Amino acid sequence: MNFNRNLGNYPGTLITISLSVALFLIGFCGWIALTSKELIKFVKQNIEVQVYLEKGLDPAETNKIRDEILKTGFVEIINGKPAVSFITKEAAAKAFFEETKESYQDILGDNPFRDAYSFKVNEASFGEANLKKVKTEVEKIKGVFEVDYARDFVKGIISNVNKVYTLLAIVVIIFFVATILLINNTIKLALYSQRFIIRTMQLVGATNGFIQKPFILKGMVQGLVASLVAIVLVFITQKIAVSQIEGLSLIQNNYSMLILGGILVVLGPVIGVSSTFQSIIRYLKMDLDELY
Repeated sequence: MNFNRNLGNYPGTLITISLSVALFLIGFCGWIALTSKELIKFVKQNIEVQVYLEKGLDPAETNKIRDEILKTGFVEIINGKPAVSFITKEAAAKAFFEETKESYQDILGDNPFRDAYSFKVNEASFGEANLKKVKTEVEKIKGVFEVDYARDFVKGIISNVNKVYTLLAIVVIIFFVATILLINNTIKLALYSQRFIIRTMQLVGATNGFIQKPFILKGMVQGLVASLVAIVLVFITQKIAVSQIEGLSLIQNNYSMLILGGILVVLGPVIGVSSTFQSIIRYLKMDLDELY
């Protein structure tokens, strides 16, 4: 009975701490990836295409251009309404003056701006290649002078986010492999003190399943505790970042964060159980001479 009580009684604090740190790093990278995804989504929802019109068009021709733009299927629909607005050349001139405090009349005399339509593109039309297609198709509409959008901004966002995704994927894989190796070695060292108890239990007829049970349960508990600690650390980090970085709260998705937390809750016990199982199998198959 004494052997039975001692079976599975080994220091597990170092294992729990190591696994907590590793899971936190994995969770942190996951949060960065989710934030990047939400950033792309936010950008998609706010990309606007400017359609500058020919001068001298009457209201009927202007309205016809709007209808033609809607027919292209590029316009985002928000709350059942197309996200397209008409900007007069007078409004454009006023906005320019408010922003620069420079009057075009002092230099040019005449209003150089054009009437324009501004519309948000739908998700299917986002992307560098798709926006080029939007520009080409809309410029074919009669009465359209030019179509423009923030090319460099879109290109930079897509390029940088893709780099972030690739880097984070590599980092997560490295962390995951390092975690498995670290926890495996740590558990092997922790179980070293149990090797004679394991052999004694085998000699008195205990089955492998009976011997493995307390170790597996402890590995599961350690993994679960490590997961909870990692989740708390990730959420604390998120809250601090949101409070310190202006605008970061706009690209936070609580539902995705809950999914990330669920993944960590599962990942911790899985790593703990699998690593413990591999280590205990090693001692169960060890010859008597190897124990010494």
